[in-house]
Amino acid sequence: MTVRTVRPPDLDDLERAWRAVSAVLAPTPLIPSGLAPGALLKLETFQPTGAFKVRGALAAVAALPEGEPVVTASAGNHGLGMGYAAARSGADVAVVVSTKASPVKVDRIGAFPVRLVQHGTTYDEAEAHAMTLPGHYVSPYNDPAVIAGQGTIGRELDEQADGPLTVIAPVGGGGLLAGLCLWARERGNVRVLGVESAVSRGVSASLAAGRVAAVEVGETFADGLPGNLEPGCVTPEVIGDTAEMTAVTDDQIRTALRWLFHEHGLVAEGAGAAGVAAVLAGKAEVTGRPVVIISGRNITVPTFTDAIQES
Repeated sequence: MTVRTVRPPDLDDLERAWRAVSAVLAPTPLIPSGLAPGALLKLETFQPTGAFKVRGALAAVAALPEGEPVVTASAGNHGLGMGYAAARSGADVAVVVSTKASPVKVDRIGAFPVRLVQHGTTYDEAEAHAMTLPGHYVSPYNDPAVIAGQGTIGRELDEQADGPLTVIAPVGGGGLLAGLCLWARERGNVRVLGVESAVSRGVSASLAAGRVAAVEVGETFADGLPGNLEPGCVTPEVIGDTAEMTAVTDDQIRTALRWLFHEHGLVAEGAGAAGVAAVLAGKAEVTGRPVVIISGRNITVPTFTDAIQES
């Protein structure tokens, strides 16, 4: 795969992203929960695309010169966000997904005015192919505007929750976690905890190695979490020592899906429930109030009903 030079985002990027995102999206709800003492759930499931990724997509499209063609790769939710941004702006967007991407996400991406390409059987293969296509490549995680766009969750928390806080977020490529770390360093009374799938720990391995490190990626139904990082990816650099890391299993995520459904009537996808899984499994050390990001709800009915069945 081509090694791209990507600039880490700064606070100016966060401010530009906030202007772009807040002009379009209403703040998502922050609700109290019995998950833990003082716990709050940040419901990115209420986004128009059903997931937080629309933030980074809006920020990225707003940062590009008007009329410049865009190409991206996605496990699903970023593609939905880019489709939403394309529909609003008229941008020329191509979205590459793998042949094993979530069918519900692929169908919904195809409903937007984008060119949909299916290539390879893994996200890594789809990403490598996307980088060979003409147009400005916008990574779902390794892009300064995308990272800053995800960090706008923090800007909303500034108005919604007094500190100290421990913000708990799922981690795939690390774009959300990096955006939260960019914001948290500015705020000062926030701890950040990233939750990976136990079968795909590319970000934590890269943080430990001090460089992007490849890991073996196993199977998981939480399709937003697995995959290796793009060579030269800046998310570990942005995260640095601001965040702590942990991991959860598929069984722990299924427990979290059941808990969210029974306790709050919420539908979440596997990645979206990773933070709840970490708290329920005792893998989240908390300072102050825990704020758990429920990052998305785009899951097929059969996958969801199978996941919440008691074993």
